[in-house]
Amino acid sequence: MRKDFLWGGATAASQCEGGWQSGGRGMAVVDVIPQGENRLPVMKGVMDYRNLPAGSYYPGRDAIDMYHRYREDIALFAEMGFRCYRFSFSWSRIFPTGEETEPDEEGLRFYEDLIEELLKYGIEPVVTICHFDIPLALVEKYGSWRSRETIGCFLRYCEVIFRRFKDKVRYWITFNEINMIMHLPFMGAGILIGQEENSLQVRYQAAHHELVASAMATRLAHEINPGFQVGCMLAAGSVYPYSCRPEDVWESLKQDRENYFFIDVQARGEYPAYAKKFLEREGLVLETGVEDEKILRENTVDFISLSYYNSRCVRTDGGGEMAGGNVFESAKNPYLTYSQWGWPIDPLGLRITLNDLYDRYQKPLFIVENGLGAVDQVDGDGNINDDYRIEYLEAHIKAMMDAVEEDGVDLLGYTPWGCIDLVSATTGEMSKRYGFIYVDKDDKGQGTLGRTRKKSFEWYKKVIAGNGAVLK
Repeated sequence: MRKDFLWGGATAASQCEGGWQSGGRGMAVVDVIPQGENRLPVMKGVMDYRNLPAGSYYPGRDAIDMYHRYREDIALFAEMGFRCYRFSFSWSRIFPTGEETEPDEEGLRFYEDLIEELLKYGIEPVVTICHFDIPLALVEKYGSWRSRETIGCFLRYCEVIFRRFKDKVRYWITFNEINMIMHLPFMGAGILIGQEENSLQVRYQAAHHELVASAMATRLAHEINPGFQVGCMLAAGSVYPYSCRPEDVWESLKQDRENYFFIDVQARGEYPAYAKKFLEREGLVLETGVEDEKILRENTVDFISLSYYNSRCVRTDGGGEMAGGNVFESAKNPYLTYSQWGWPIDPLGLRITLNDLYDRYQKPLFIVENGLGAVDQVDGDGNINDDYRIEYLEAHIKAMMDAVEEDGVDLLGYTPWGCIDLVSATTGEMSKRYGFIYVDKDDKGQGTLGRTRKKSFEWYKKVIAGNGAVLK
């Protein structure tokens, strides 16, 4: 591995920060996504959050209160030896409604203090600008990204943070898992879809606005500081055909393309031919600006970042069981084991995915999410022996290193997801834990919020210290 390889961890403001009524922060999408049976319909944008029953519990509002405890948490990251930390800004902490002409100084100071704390320990900040996050006021006034007005609000936010942190942040990611707008449009982009609307039309129009906004933000970033490295990000995982039936192989190719579409635009600068044909076939006509094609073409990203939790599998004969996995349901692969939440565990799939992406784009890659959600037990001595997590991460890191050292993939870094326990994006649970650090909070929001090192904490510390050599 390269000597400057960026080992670290990853979180998101919407899942760990909390402090939803502190520091002048405005309401955000995460604040109206409940836990429980209504969570998925709200995230899909088919249930209006304004019609939820009284007493609904919104776990993202307080999360693990990193807003008030970030110094303690960063000290623990430093103890593990983190070389970088991937986190996100809360847009509504800086622009409470998204439309202010001037940012909220208290919000900016919070992130400035957080970044200074990272730099004090020599930890490189990797900032996601928009991680399942948008001011709720923009949802209610403009319909979020379905409106072109949101592009201007986003760019005003970007200009403020690019100028404020011009000399302190090098790595920026425009949108987290941008392809999630197709699957969870409200969680991913604040999109509500009416019963009488053409859902595909709404989602692809909103996606177009995000793609243009990403390209314009990339241009702005490079104008403000040519040394900025700006990346895109997708929820990745190669799709396998269940069999060698040509129909299965063809379906796997189509689903891979559906996944790659956004990154094709962000990395190559234009809508690919298959996407144009798809839009034509579906009768979808996107409203575009006269300069959009030029903007996309001239402002491609510097690197590709990705989340990888599992591969996917498709079969077209209508048979067999189905399996879960980061929102994407797929055919159950009989050659894999499965997590407590039914997600496939496929370390070699990470190597395959990295090779697929690098062959396709020939741009540096960055794994910014990878991990195992599991129930952790605290024993009588207060220890958390999470050997299952160590086993998962060890196998995936080995596969990642093979992709770099055997296959020649250019990889910038690796930041396992939820390096500290946080609220699960998909389920809203705390019991679905990913971290090296245990947070004392349960699914009902009860607990001391105390932080405890798990067994995996010391293991990952050794991995980083040896730049991965301990695993060889």
